[in-house]
Amino acid sequence: MTDELVHLSHADTADGRVATLTLDSPANRNALSRRLVTELLEHLATTDADDTVTVVVLRSAHRVFCSGADLSEAGTVPMEEGARAMVEVQRRIVAHSKPVVAVLPGPVRAGGIGIVAAADVVVASTAATFALTEVKLGVTPAVISLTVLPRLTDRAASLAALGGEVFDGAQAAAYGLVTTAVAPEELDGEVDRVVGSLLTGAPQGLAATKALLNAPLLARIDAEGEAMVALSARLFRSDAAREAMTAWFSRSR
Repeated sequence: MTDELVHLSHADTADGRVATLTLDSPANRNALSRRLVTELLEHLATTDADDTVTVVVLRSAHRVFCSGADLSEAGTVPMEEGARAMVEVQRRIVAHSKPVVAVLPGPVRAGGIGIVAAADVVVASTAATFALTEVKLGVTPAVISLTVLPRLTDRAASLAALGGEVFDGAQAAAYGLVTTAVAPEELDGEVDRVVGSLLTGAPQGLAATKALLNAPLLARIDAEGEAMVALSARLFRSDAAREAMTAWFSRSR
């Protein structure tokens, strides 16, 4: 492996080629740093343009899938830039010409849930945990709401976003956030089964069907993305958010 934070690898099968994007930034639990997001966008563009790829799998090298925004960059990366990049990640996944399968062995938090919601199929371990913790920090999941809210039922969205509490893989499946949740020891087998099923589709059929399914989601991102960037930046800059974050991190120590 190189020192990159997102690895791209390929596997050829009898039915087609699978491209795997692996998040590998253990030092910050795959937080969405500028570098990780940049590499992820580059690899998404590469696989989208590669006619030999049939399915894209998005996974993590370690148990944590994604811990959300990299708050250590808050003082160096303009808030609008980080929020806009997160909109683009979601858009790139939703608009990708190949099915994107997310694999979740463990924790997913905040912004990482936006990536999960943007994926076409999500296979989670029942041991995976999720939380929309923004409310506890005095902000709101503005940018990721573009993909998360259309996936969740209204009641699930209210409970998850207003409570900010942790829920597991089985609950995530019931909420509509993930496609299926299986026991940890069954995760790899279920991923292989799902990917194998997708590989039986003809590339043109997969691309056209994905575009049809995702048209409303893509329209939502394009129509509301910039407004959500502005809302996110405004809340993060507020005194109320700074106070809430200080209190949150003090309790977490």
